[in-house]
Amino acid sequence: MAEKIGPEFGPLAALAGEWEGDQGVDVAFGNAEGKMITTPFREKMTFKPFGPVNNGAQQLYGLDYHMIAWPLGKDKAFHTEIGYWLWDSVLGHVMRCFMVPRGQALIAAGTVAPDATSFTLRSDLGSTTYGILSNPYLARAANTTAYEVTVTVRPDGCLEYEETTTIDHARVADPVAHTDRNVLRKLSA
Repeated sequence: MAEKIGPEFGPLAALAGEWEGDQGVDVAFGNAEGKMITTPFREKMTFKPFGPVNNGAQQLYGLDYHMIAWPLGKDKAFHTEIGYWLWDSVLGHVMRCFMVPRGQALIAAGTVAPDATSFTLRSDLGSTTYGILSNPYLARAANTTAYEVTVTVRPDGCLEYEETTTIDHARVADPVAHTDRNVLRKLSA
């Protein structure tokens, strides 16, 4: 039986559960191609509730997060993420803390109303609070300087997101806008 998610989870309550979507579009610099490429994809996201987490006076409620994405028609995943989505009701902040298996971690956040169905989170290189960390190779060859994601739980119950990762890539003169978007349907709560 699924655990009831209460108002203490704020805007994260609607995300709890398993989601799948096959309308994904990834636009990124293809190293082999030497240019921007578009990859249609499918993905699965899982959000498992936990909390409260007490940090002195701070109390957080969160979702344990896992994402995996496959190019359409392929069995081998091309992207995964693990981490947490956190709600700080006192500050009104949603935080997305995640790692990717290229040796990169970030915390993105935004001020969000407790009953919001759409919100935007941001992270910037060099920020000591909501920032981006990369391994030495990525910092040299494809340095992420900013990240922004907008998440919307639509009236039809679908989860939609659009995200842009801005990258200073050693192989191109201008910053690269690596974009992803998808619409996912809830499989279970």
